Amino acid sequence: MIRFIDAGESHGARLAGILEGIPAGLKIDSEFINSELARRQSGYGRGARMKIETDKIILSSGVRFGETLGSPITLIVENKDFANWQEKMSAEGLPCGEKVTNARPGHADLTGAAKYGKNDVRDILERSSARETTMRVAAGAVCKIFLRECGINISSKVLNEAEIIKKIDAAKSNGDTVGGVFEIKITGAPAGLGSYIQWDKKIDAKFAAAVMSIQAIKAVEIGDGWANAQKFGSEVHDEIFIDDNKKIYRKTNRAGGIEGGMTNGEPIIIRAAMKPIPTLMKPLRTVDIATKTPTTASKERSDTCAIFAAAVVGEAMAAIVTADSVVEKFGGDFLQDTLNNLKNYRERILKNYGL
Repeated sequence: MIRFIDAGESHGARLAGILEGIPAGLKIDSEFINSELARRQSGYGRGARMKIETDKIILSSGVRFGETLGSPITLIVENKDFANWQEKMSAEGLPCGEKVTNARPGHADLTGAAKYGKNDVRDILERSSARETTMRVAAGAVCKIFLRECGINISSKVLNEAEIIKKIDAAKSNGDTVGGVFEIKITGAPAGLGSYIQWDKKIDAKFAAAVMSIQAIKAVEIGDGWANAQKFGSEVHDEIFIDDNKKIYRKTNRAGGIEGGMTNGEPIIIRAAMKPIPTLMKPLRTVDIATKTPTTASKERSDTCAIFAAAVVGEAMAAIVTADSVVEKFGGDFLQDTLNNLKNYRERILKNYGL
């Protein structure tokens, strides 16, 4: 089983994550992790914070001489902006970060303050910030390295990219924000990851939960999920064929590579819809939680659009789910044992079932 948790605030000293369950014997390429972190920071529509932070990974446990030990991997990224905040607040005689009481509509601000009994929205927004996804990408990068050894690759793209870029330009000039839709594609996964046996074993449910957990994601579909709901069954289900070599194949992939809660050997397709982020340079109306009077929402340094970054985070979350399913199915103490089990399984289902 692969488990991942992270800690840290947007302008805290550092971000940290612990990734447990990666098999021993996996060579870790720190530069690949850094390149994934750089991808998260790039993309049309990103804001000024990305000019300050250049995220670099520190591996502080679970890796020795560039190879995993099988023990938990601790990942750390230092926040450069923390020093800027410390210097500014010290010069002005203020605590780190001005108090914020005008909650932003569409954010965790108001409900979070009520839930945790806080009178400063900054106590909420510092953790609920999408800066947290830095560690998801770092952990996902390690999982991608593992999955590549298994012959599994993950990519993503932003749908209607040219149109989105035009909308970003228009939104930026108006102090507004833009959302979008991205698609994740997973190739090389064997048939049979996940299970129909229990609800919490279904791999499509795991993908949906993992991707939906990304900040500002409001809808997730597997394959042609929404479109399929409007069609007849004869137009939806992917017919099964067999070639001259007795190998099973499909001519369509409307199911997105998952049937009955299990991968079916076809590419896995996941799409996610991201709402426009809630920090607007022309703030929306809200209420000051301290005075209970009408005001406008706070303005944090932010992006016009984060869909390109969200796609990279989506890849990371999909990688964590896929890696967990591989380890669950094939074992995960020592990499070579995992790969041997996977190889034997692939050969068996190909020989007996054409998959």
